[in-house]
Amino acid sequence: MDETNPREHFNPLQRFGLDVKRVRLGRKLTQKRLGEATGYSYAYVSMVESGKVKASEKFADGCDLAFGTNGLFAGMLRRIDEGDHPSWFVPYLDLERKATRILAYSTNLVTGIVQTADYARAVFRVANPRASADGIEDKVAARLRRREVFERDTPPRLWVILHEACLRTVVGSADVMAGQLDYLLTVAASPQVELQVMPFPAGIPATSTMPFVVLRFLDSPTVLYTETRVGGRMHDSAQTVDAALDDFDLLRAHALAPDQSLALIKKLLKEYQA
Repeated sequence: MDETNPREHFNPLQRFGLDVKRVRLGRKLTQKRLGEATGYSYAYVSMVESGKVKASEKFADGCDLAFGTNGLFAGMLRRIDEGDHPSWFVPYLDLERKATRILAYSTNLVTGIVQTADYARAVFRVANPRASADGIEDKVAARLRRREVFERDTPPRLWVILHEACLRTVVGSADVMAGQLDYLLTVAASPQVELQVMPFPAGIPATSTMPFVVLRFLDSPTVLYTETRVGGRMHDSAQTVDAALDDFDLLRAHALAPDQSLALIKKLLKEYQA
């Protein structure tokens, strides 16, 4: 990596790593010494500095202690997650990371947390026609980082219901759709995930014509997230949340069973691969 290039040519993880390296060298610390100070191996430090892995909160806090930077790197890490998402989406992200169950219903696009890079890239290109290539890639990387919740010691349970329109609406190209459907089959194989498809013939309950997500927590009230053209909104009133849960139960009842859903996805996958 050539550090003489302007920083804007690097993605957020690379920029974070460069800053860690610059301060470390300024403090005359080796990667091994920084690893010891933060509780990680020198190999981990190297991967963070090269932008190959996202630093943990523990590592960022450790850097601030080792460098005496008073929360600088912890704040930078937080802004990596926030910076490439709309401001109105950040509160949802904070809750998604803490949820024990995620119930998601999508009507026309595959829900974000299980999108592939190519699928997300195609979506962002349409939604942000004036964005630079680097800007699009930053958004894609931020979306893929949402999957990190499944790497926790106790990952959340994810239940996704996709309307058949999500699977038949061509996003990007047939190849992009084939990759997305293949990834859905991989996701569905996880014991933490249930995936159902709402087929066209089944219709949908009249009260659930819009996508929504319900987040459940161990020690906090359940929250409903809805999104419109102008932004997203969190709802925590018991009446509103209960109505959404009733809707989700209706959707589960009308959707194809998980094995039938996978069979439909496999059928459509073959069509995209033809």
